[in-house]
Amino acid sequence: MSTAGIAPDFADRTDFEDADRGLVSGPASTKITAEDGRVAWDFEATAFLREECPDTADPSLWRQSQLCARAGLYEVTEGVYQIRGFDLSNMTLIEGERGVVVVDPLVSKECAAEGLALYRAHRGDRPVTAVLFTHSHIDHFGGTLGVVGPEDDVPIVAPQGFMEHAVAENVYAGTAMLRRGVYHTGGELEPGPRGLIGVGLGFAASHGLPSLLPPTLQITRTGQEERLDGVVFRFQLTPDTEAPSEMNFHLPGRRALCMAENATHNLHNILTLRGALVRDARVWSRYLTEAISLFAADSVVLFASHHWPTWGTERLTAFLSEQRDLYGYLHDQTLRLLNQGHTGIEIAEMIELPPRLAAAWHARGYYGSVSHNVKAIYQRYMGWYDGHPASLWEHPPTPSAERYVACMGGLDAVLTKARSYLDAGDLRFAAQLLKHATFAAPDSTRARELLAETFERLGHGAECGTWRNNYLMGALELRTGVRPVPITTGSMATALSVEQVFDSLAIRVNGPTAWDHSLTVLWRLTDVGQTYRMSLRNGVLVHHPVAGTSAGDADLALTLTRPQLMGVLAGGGLEGIDHTGDPGALATLLSVLDEPDPGFAIVTP
Repeated sequence: MSTAGIAPDFADRTDFEDADRGLVSGPASTKITAEDGRVAWDFEATAFLREECPDTADPSLWRQSQLCARAGLYEVTEGVYQIRGFDLSNMTLIEGERGVVVVDPLVSKECAAEGLALYRAHRGDRPVTAVLFTHSHIDHFGGTLGVVGPEDDVPIVAPQGFMEHAVAENVYAGTAMLRRGVYHTGGELEPGPRGLIGVGLGFAASHGLPSLLPPTLQITRTGQEERLDGVVFRFQLTPDTEAPSEMNFHLPGRRALCMAENATHNLHNILTLRGALVRDARVWSRYLTEAISLFAADSVVLFASHHWPTWGTERLTAFLSEQRDLYGYLHDQTLRLLNQGHTGIEIAEMIELPPRLAAAWHARGYYGSVSHNVKAIYQRYMGWYDGHPASLWEHPPTPSAERYVACMGGLDAVLTKARSYLDAGDLRFAAQLLKHATFAAPDSTRARELLAETFERLGHGAECGTWRNNYLMGALELRTGVRPVPITTGSMATALSVEQVFDSLAIRVNGPTAWDHSLTVLWRLTDVGQTYRMSLRNGVLVHHPVAGTSAGDADLALTLTRPQLMGVLAGGGLEGIDHTGDPGALATLLSVLDEPDPGFAIVTP
């Protein structure tokens, strides 16, 4: 898959010049290691990208990956530095009067700490005086504990709605999103020409400890101005763009504009393949217009939470304008065609970018793609149903596959046909046939290997890094089976509100198992001064704060601290916990909770 239209100019080296500009120092070591000995980040993993593009990679994606592989401390402009190539994302360091403001501290604690140490080695042992999260994705807050601790009295700044959406993605739907995220980022692929060559936004996500501290200062409106360590920040709220909670900011004293993840050097996702809320391409485009109006004329450099900066007022204005047109065009043309009766999958085959956008390197589909973004826009407006009544009540994948295979004359006939399509180069239809074959006969070695070969060839030809990773991860799973990786949100649980803790409990209730149970628990949390009443009825766990602390008709009332609450919910028992009533109510509650499965199959039943 590649973007249709005019190809960009491979002789244009502007991006390489910009990516190398301002280098202060490369990494101080070749690896970043976690406390338990795991390698959180390996700088040598990208060494193969110094070679020419092989025939197992799309040349455009190879070029993007070469750019993303650059690692070190970079000066963006006076008083503004970035750590790049230490993780999937960038960490920005803005020098103030007393220390440094850290923006978006990467995915993991270890990488953020190593990046801060490199900065301090060259700019002095400046204290962290504030932390700023541009948006609610884990690669922009996960390394928080690598730059500050819970005991540090510094402002933590984030856009309105940050905690709600950070928890929704990483806790409520965290297991499924992280499992699919392994496909999305190619988490189990070996780095190299046949495997992982990048994600488009960066090379990969680190394997250290993710963490989170809750914000102490919310940005609630565009135009809001805050002085952090003596530096003036002017904010633009951009909800429902690249994240449901996101913001850009301008540093007027330095004429520098941070676009968060709303304008980077690729076409981004309207719906990421790992799963997320569908984003709004229409408002995304409009917020970019607003950013141009608010900040462009007063900026001489634009930087973001991924990739490399753009220097010069004229250049950055053109960059923002083309990014604006990119999302606006996809939105408007999708709506035009759906109003003519076309479905999402049809529109995805029909839309081509205008020549000027197709020729722009920063508009290429390295992370998002025209194809799946168009389907996402359709989904936002029309939902999953394509309007055809036959789509209303289809069989699930396995029984549907069994029927398709039977109709086509059995497994051998399907595999023979699939091989013929594969040999003819129709990889897309070969994959469709072989998906049915593997779901109808999951133990067939021949079916699995044919589908793995198909996925491998599709992956090696993909310009989109996430498509490549999904295809190659699918091939790996078919050949070696599911290899569950430890999935953890690290210390994120400590940042959750009590309500969010109880919400995360409610989504684990096995409804049918809990149907016949009825109980009420009162939770008195002394250290936070809150009391919650929780009831289990009809397989639903309902909770709400109450004004008093009387047990009333509760089956069990507990008086405890928030840390004790976490221990009780983890199965630690009631020893040392002040309680009245029937402890069996707690045992019943815990007995109806399901454990999430971080190793569910994706390409097999």
